[in-house]
Amino acid sequence: QVQVMESGGGLVQAGGSLNLSCTASSPTGRGYSLGWFRQVPGKERVGISCISWSGGVTWYRDSVKGRFFMSRDATRNTLVLEMNNLKPEDTAMYYCAAEEGAFDYCSGPRCFSCTWGQGAQVTVSS
Repeated sequence: QVQVMESGGGLVQAGGSLNLSCTASSPTGRGYSLGWFRQVPGKERVGISCISWSGGVTWYRDSVKGRFFMSRDATRNTLVLEMNNLKPEDTAMYYCAAEEGAFDYCSGPRCFSCTWGQGAQVTVSS
């Protein structure tokens, strides 16, 4: 099972920027997609962006398009989410997710076979 761990996040004023980083590793050596999800208390966890192992497929949730950007290193094991022009409604716990075997697709808004990191809190004050 792919292991994932997030870092980054924190508190920022509206209009500011933050980065989240996800580091993943696969004991089996198989490729995997990576994605970012977020969750606020009392609501379901929803996807906001993802990238396939091949890199040929990326997806962003409409509400973050043009503000959030993913970048991945050459090993494909580290994924950074650059979050710009943050809004109070972006406040949530952010999770990195990996789906093993997702070579040419990524999970999009939901993932039923992902492994998850422990989460990183992002708080945007107005």
